[in-house]
Amino acid sequence: MTTVTVSTKYQVVIPEDVRKSMGVRPGEKFQVMNYGGRVQLIPLRRMRDMKGILRGMNTTLAREADRI
Repeated sequence: MTTVTVSTKYQVVIPEDVRKSMGVRPGEKFQVMNYGGRVQLIPLRRMRDMKGILRGMNTTLAREADRI
């Protein structure tokens, strides 16, 4: 686990290994959420970039009756 520090301008640097593994580029936008006392950064992607993201997903899982 990597530790980051909040600067005096409340900025945080995303560690290089995380940036590379997620393909984060300069200027990319993120949605910031407070979720259960955690800060979550969710990359905002264009719909055209999402094409095929669920390919290969297992759809045979048992589902709850209200989720069908």
